Amino acid sequence: MHDKAELCEKIRSLHPEIGECGIDLDVDWSDEKNTWIVDLKKDNHELKTHLEPEDANGCMDGKQCVSLGLQIAELRSNIERV
Repeated sequence: MHDKAELCEKIRSLHPEIGECGIDLDVDWSDEKNTWIVDLKKDNHELKTHLEPEDANGCMDGKQCVSLGLQIAELRSNIERV
């Protein structure tokens, strides 16, 4: 299993718009749910999503993080509507 820092950096490298639009990113492993919790924040907007271990491994192996990409797009859309 990859660690939090590795996964966080990989997400930032795949989705550079996170830094560009000032979105804060936090990643934590949940033993209870056996999944990664990805928390995206900007101003008063927050979006938490789960990233399954298989998806996280796919991201780390250079594959696209489709589900996470959709969540980031949703957050950006919510922010731009305000």
